[in-house]
Amino acid sequence: MLAHADPSQVEGLSRFFKTGPGQYGEGDRFLGIKVPVTRAVVKECWRQTGFPALEECIESEFHEVRLAALLTLVEIFRHNKPLREECVKFYLAHTGRINNWDLVDLSCYPLLGEWLLDKDRTLLYDLARNGKNIWEQRIGMVSTMTFIRHGQIQDTFDIADILLHHPHDLIHKAVGWLLREAGKKDKAALEAYLQPRFQAMPRTMLRYAIEKFPEEERKAYLEK
Repeated sequence: MLAHADPSQVEGLSRFFKTGPGQYGEGDRFLGIKVPVTRAVVKECWRQTGFPALEECIESEFHEVRLAALLTLVEIFRHNKPLREECVKFYLAHTGRINNWDLVDLSCYPLLGEWLLDKDRTLLYDLARNGKNIWEQRIGMVSTMTFIRHGQIQDTFDIADILLHHPHDLIHKAVGWLLREAGKKDKAALEAYLQPRFQAMPRTMLRYAIEKFPEEERKAYLEK
């Protein structure tokens, strides 16, 4: 990863991921590596990477190295069933280092969501309700993407209820996004969820949730 650093990209990535004072990514550092390059490194290296190296990388000061650690963890989880539980334990032990929206979104549902597909899902509700920060709460929400892809949408609605009045815009976007994905599976179920709630929902959340509705329907929700 260090060999792929591109200083010309650092300023733009730092700005995009809001690393300035008081912003959600305050203080994070970048090497200037785009995601396709990170994925290529992971593809080349994951088979030779063990948990000690993952521990070192997830603790890195550099955003892209932490992302590489998470993507590597996902690959190990996917391809090595005996190590799945250890991968999940590692993930949950290092949520403090999963500290931006891309790190959450690219790792939580292919790992945590997949693990919980045939298990009790209380963990996600606990993360949404009692997460130490917005990133743990976002993990609770976005992990339901795996369930949606298997036609199981109720957890998405139930966890959305927990986060419905959350103050942070990044949670509004995540909830709206997952509601929209649930609606792709069952539009009537999404409409039934929205009807008693949409007027009280944060505007960003609502806009994301109804993004795929026909224009006239979108206008009707937004004008009420």
